[in-house]
Amino acid sequence: MRSLVVLLFLAAQPFWETKPADKWTDREIDTVLHASPWVQVTGASPEVYVYFATAEPVENAEAEWRLRSKKPLPEPDPDYLDYLREHGEEAFVLAIPYETAGFGKAEDQHRMEDESEMKAGGRSYKIVGYFPPTPSDPVLRLIFPRQVRATDKTVDFQLYLPGISFPDREVQFRVKDLYYKGKLAM
Repeated sequence: MRSLVVLLFLAAQPFWETKPADKWTDREIDTVLHASPWVQVTGASPEVYVYFATAEPVENAEAEWRLRSKKPLPEPDPDYLDYLREHGEEAFVLAIPYETAGFGKAEDQHRMEDESEMKAGGRSYKIVGYFPPTPSDPVLRLIFPRQVRATDKTVDFQLYLPGISFPDREVQFRVKDLYYKGKLAM
């Protein structure tokens, strides 16, 4: 009977909680990168994926994809990686892959800085900074302060994304779904 209870408990948990990343199938890696609680899609034309680049399961999935893929993901900007080493405890990164060739005009980038914000628990936070998409790393990385609490129900983002049709985007994540191995993963 005890074995059945343990088996049912394990079956109810998502694979990222029960298996180490190096044992994930390619399909499971794709699920973490495109259909997990750390990823949301906003808009219909064009669809824009928004994800927590610094959430441990996403980092694990990207690392595994780089190891296995015949066509590897582009390596992140070295300045971005340096930033994470120095500030990873106090900030997290919301990432948006960019398919467009341009990142908008300077005034659009200023508008992104002014209008992009995070709301959690009735509090609002502006972006701390960002790393623009480049040809070698086509991902916009928005830096936000790590101010989301376990007691917050949702974390909402209002984004202005330069160079994308319909640049005003909103996305919401449920905080209770963002846990990994018992800790909030953003």
